[in-house]
Parts: sequence; C-alpha cells; structure tokens
Amino acid sequence: MQETTLDIPSTAYTDSLRLSVAPMMDWTDRHCRFFHRLLAPGARLYTEMVHANAVIHGDRERLLGFDPVEQPLALQLGGSDPALLAQAARIAADWGYDEINLNCGCPSDRVQAGRFGACLMREPALVAECVVAMAAAVAVPVTVKCRLGVDEDDDYEQFAAFVDMQVAAGSAMVVVHARNAWLKGLSPKENREIPPLKYDWAYRLKAERPRLPVVLNGGIATVEAAQAHRQHLDGVMLGRAAYHDPYVLHLLECAQTGAPARSRTELLLQMQPYVEQWLDRGLALKHISRHLLGLYAGQPGGRAFRQVLSEGAHRPGAGWELVQAAIAVTGEGRDPG
Repeated sequence: MQETTLDIPSTAYTDSLRLSVAPMMDWTDRHCRFFHRLLAPGARLYTEMVHANAVIHGDRERLLGFDPVEQPLALQLGGSDPALLAQAARIAADWGYDEINLNCGCPSDRVQAGRFGACLMREPALVAECVVAMAAAVAVPVTVKCRLGVDEDDDYEQFAAFVDMQVAAGSAMVVVHARNAWLKGLSPKENREIPPLKYDWAYRLKAERPRLPVVLNGGIATVEAAQAHRQHLDGVMLGRAAYHDPYVLHLLECAQTGAPARSRTELLLQMQPYVEQWLDRGLALKHISRHLLGLYAGQPGGRAFRQVLSEGAHRPGAGWELVQAAIAVTGEGRDPG
C-alpha cells in the first residue's frame, strides 16, 4: 500500500465532492449546469471535455464561459501534451474554474486518434508528466478521471499503480469510473454499459489510501445506491442518471444535506429569469429546454411534458410560455416531490 504524502485538499473542497455531475459530451454545457445547480446547490459540476488546443486557440467565451452560480465548477481537459495542458489549465484558472480535471477515461475512436482519453491509462508516465505540468501552472486542484483499465486489463495492482503515479505527480483527487474501457469493438455508449462494474476496486483503493479523496462514477442511478457507495468513498458522481432523471440529483442532495425536498415545478420555475435572459440575447429556447426534458421522468404527465417541450421549443419565437404550458400538462402544480 502506498499512502499519499501530498497536502490534503481543504474540508470545503472535499465536502463538495460528496455529490458531483459527470462531464458529458454534448450535454453538460452551461445551460445544463445552471439547471443542475438549482437542483443541487452543493454539488460539484463539470464541463464537457474540452481539448487543450481548443482552449488555447478557440472561442473561449463559448468554450469556457459560465455563470458564477455554477461554482464550484471544474473544467475537464483532454490532451496528452504537458505544455499545452499546462497552458490550457492556466487559462481556465484565470477564467475562475475551481478545478482542472484530466480525462483518462473516454474510449471514443476520435479521442484515441488524438492520443488522449482512456488510451492514456496505458501511458501512466506520460499522464504523470501532464499532471506535474498542470499542477505547476495553477493554484487550483488538478485531478484525474480514469477507468479501471483498458480492454482485457484485470489487474488491480496495475490500476492502483496508475493512480499512485498521478497522486505523486500532483493529482489532488481521483474520479474512478469503475469499469474498463474497451478501445476496439464497443461504442462509447456500449462502453458505459457492457464492461462489468467493479465497485470493490474503488472501495479497496480508498481503504488502502484513506487520505486520498476518491469519487466513484459509473452505473449510479438511485439515491439508495449513491448513499450506499458513500459509506465507502468520499463522493459519488452521477452521469446519465442526472441527465435523464434530474430530480434524482435533487433528492440525493437533500438526502446528503438534510434539506427538505422541493417540488419539480417549484425548482423549474426558478429557471424563468435565466431562460428569459438568454432568449433576450437571441438564444433559441431549444438550447436550454433540451436539458429539462427528463425532470418529470416516471411521473404522471411526464411524457406529455417532454412532448410539449420537444415539439415546440424549436419553433421561432418559442419562449417561457411554452415551459409553462409543459408544466400545465403534468398537472403537478402542487407536486409534493
């Protein structure tokens, strides 16, 4: 067992790791994150993965812009060049991000072709060089999100050695997506579903390294499951569940903090000023409303709510009144949660 000798993050930082929402391509944009912040005021939110080159050379307002209410907020970077990652991390820190996270878990062909994502688990020394460079460039925590291994890897000690190397390099925390990534033969969607989950590996990692903050990701869909994992780890990271059934994010926040649950409708009505502000700036409603579709999932009227928003939000001039109409068809104005 190897124990970290690094400075331990502050209590405020580790507290915010109790609940987080995973970085998800095409989903966790700034509008999604604003909505999730209303649902879970204490959760740590993550951006979509952004490649270091895009941060350096791209439209930074589009790629990095966020509302301060989204904080605590982490930027997830993709890349494998230490100098470029350090430069991108510095830019992100200057923009006000609270954490810089390196993606070592995405299995897509496009990401592999760029020599980043999950394939980096086969190059732990290179990842460590990246972490060292990023940590030297910024004052905020640098962290790593990884899988258990790649393809047929089935060696806990190899996985633990990868983590230890990144911690020694300066990673303040590790997010473990507790399954392997298959680089050939499975789509990114299948990679989130087919490789078996091995939560016990994450539990063991934490038990052997009690001072290292460890957050668990992968297959967590209910409050009960999340709370059970929290008995063993510093935090849980919800992915698709937080998007397809976002109210579970609110219920989990309440379970962890003791705050009373608020109704779906009450929470959604808080979005009105934000939505109208962006509509006034010329944004089409569909770019925000797509993140709201699952709020009434599994509830009476939930399918009708989704249908009203899906069919109407793309129409020119669609505004907040469409959201009100969608709420009305649920009959949940008095939603008890």
